[in-house]
Amino acid sequence: MNIQIHSVRFDADKKLIDFVHQKLDKLIQIGDGIVNAEVYLRLDKDQEKENKISEIKLDLSGGPLFAKKQSKTFEEATDQAVNALKRQIARHKQKKRGV
Repeated sequence: MNIQIHSVRFDADKKLIDFVHQKLDKLIQIGDGIVNAEVYLRLDKDQEKENKISEIKLDLSGGPLFAKKQSKTFEEATDQAVNALKRQIARHKQKKRGV
């Protein structure tokens, strides 16, 4: 699977990039058919407390899935986005099976 990570308005350090890769690897285990993952880590207005945004787009064989979460840290926002995508993958699998 191809993973692209874009950091907008800041430079992501290796620790953050490794964290995102680790979380996406867990998604790969539950979501067979994930072809591509695109992650945007973005800083919103600097004076706000919850100004870190994580957007994740997954390209699956049946169509794209997307999650966007905002939090105090990029790790927390990414974690929330990955959890949302896990639920979407589960629903996607159920639709595929026709349940």
